[in-house]
Amino acid sequence: MSTLPPALRLSVLDRSSIRRGQDPARALRDTVEFARQAEELGYHRFWVAEHHSVPGVAGSAPTVLAMAVAAATSRIRVGTGGVMLPNHQPLVVAEQFGVLDALHPGRIDMGIGRSLGFTSGIRRALERGADAADDFPDQLARLLGFISGEQTDHPGVHAVPGEGSGAAPFLLATGAGAATAAELGLPLVIAPVGGVERMAGLVADYRAAFRPSRWAPRPYVVVSGNVAVAGTPEAARRLLVPEAWSFAYSRTHAVFPPLESAEDVEARQMTDRERARFDEAMAGHVHGTEDQVAEQLADLVGRTGADEVLVTLSTYDRAEMLDSYTRLARLAGLAGRPAARRAAATAAG
Repeated sequence: MSTLPPALRLSVLDRSSIRRGQDPARALRDTVEFARQAEELGYHRFWVAEHHSVPGVAGSAPTVLAMAVAAATSRIRVGTGGVMLPNHQPLVVAEQFGVLDALHPGRIDMGIGRSLGFTSGIRRALERGADAADDFPDQLARLLGFISGEQTDHPGVHAVPGEGSGAAPFLLATGAGAATAAELGLPLVIAPVGGVERMAGLVADYRAAFRPSRWAPRPYVVVSGNVAVAGTPEAARRLLVPEAWSFAYSRTHAVFPPLESAEDVEARQMTDRERARFDEAMAGHVHGTEDQVAEQLADLVGRTGADEVLVTLSTYDRAEMLDSYTRLARLAGLAGRPAARRAAATAAG
């Protein structure tokens, strides 16, 4: 069996996807239980996401959910992938992560992104305009200033708790954000939007322009993406089908629905437009048997020099999803790493 480089960290991003016939509360409880399982499998981090008014996703309050995950686990690092800063005030975000870090010191990651609400209606409900992300670099600088205690825009104002927090900041980026991460000296989380070659170029630019900071002494790259592992290539491909259909539906009907089984999706008579979006959503992911996935991930890491891979997989059958993560942990040798080594890695961030 092929294996991955022993120093490579593997982490989890869970969106709290809702399955058809399930309510959001069940999806959130499933996320907390999945975090316990990911910790036992040896994954390095467990992150949750932020989505608003999405029928198929229950993860709308990432810092609240991260608190529940941190309370239910003991070793794995916990964070957000991410809090979408244009939706919030930097002071409030600093305070929220200050609370998380105060109650779970040394385990909290502050993943920050710049995305806005999915539709104009959501943006209006959040009281944010379409241009709310235009000053994202300044918003991020203010947030880091509140965490470090060095912000100057609001004299006498302090994040309590938050100032001096040990929450580790990460910047989620797909394009120009990589340059912002380099300028501010932040670890970079990047997905292969536009292809691996484009991503590799952005990573190279990030490393070349990186300025060491209190947050990171050197460039640190986390590559994020869908990974599906199963006993056969076809079984792995089918794990990607439920979310691919939800993506296709959202792009053609402006609603991201709950996940359906692969069998139900494949029995549908899709329109040409839906089929085109579905095929688009099925392309470019890492999937296959354990040997095939090990080879694909090794190639991805080799082309990007990634320090870590942030894995996500939203599929209808949770048992099949857990089996995929278990297979991935096995091929990465996570289960064979002594607990002391995992604990040391966690303490190191």
